[in-house]
Amino acid sequence: MQIFLKTEDEINLMRKANQLVGLTLAELGKHIKPGVTTLQLDRIAEEFIRDHGAVPTFKNFPNPFGEPFPANICTSINDVVVHGIPSEDDVLREGDIISIDCGTLLDGFNGDSCYTFCVGEVHPEVKQLLSVTKQSLYLGIENAVAGNHVGDIGFSIQSYCESHGYGVVRELVGHGIGKAMHEDPPVPNFGRRGNGVMLKEGMCIAIEPMITMGNRKIGLLPDKWGIATVDHQPAAHFEHTIVVRKGKAEILSSFQEVEHLEGQKI
Repeated sequence: MQIFLKTEDEINLMRKANQLVGLTLAELGKHIKPGVTTLQLDRIAEEFIRDHGAVPTFKNFPNPFGEPFPANICTSINDVVVHGIPSEDDVLREGDIISIDCGTLLDGFNGDSCYTFCVGEVHPEVKQLLSVTKQSLYLGIENAVAGNHVGDIGFSIQSYCESHGYGVVRELVGHGIGKAMHEDPPVPNFGRRGNGVMLKEGMCIAIEPMITMGNRKIGLLPDKWGIATVDHQPAAHFEHTIVVRKGKAEILSSFQEVEHLEGQKI
């Protein structure tokens, strides 16, 4: 395992790439409503990212089968947990939820973040899933401090979500991030306190709870990209890129713009 600790100059570049992801998610949030296709969202994202001097990192990223991802963002609706491919056939409907995972490469460093949006009025039980998943992300971040271990992050996420009766996906994990989109170490959303890699100041990691309303079992869709719940219950996905510090982690990505937008919609 090769873990790259980042210098403050590198962290500044990471921050810029991640702030752009936050702005991109907010831009997409303006367009999320019934009748919009996920392909439309993908085109908006690509134009926005490139207009800001960056490159969408997901485009052509290979899956385990060696097949390149055909789009710029992942758009995962309802029971699709992650890696949904944007399509003109996927039309957003009232009551849907959609997780948008976005990555940018700016000045040699990567940004990566995900937010699960509501489409119109969503059932209160599903809103609760989103709320718990989002809160679990921040509990994980609270434990991402120098001297702790990767297992402390996973334990905090797992225990909180399972206490609400939700499933915690095991097969998909967070990751280190920097010049490459996926670096060591893997960051599971489950684990035991004190287990796993010790966290050191300057480590940049993406923490991303993927939580299911029902059973945690998942399956691969025929397109060999999308991952969906086997019981077809909804799933939520939130992700921040952070840098490990002493005492308190620093969040490099941002939900502020999205949350401001959501506040305007209420």
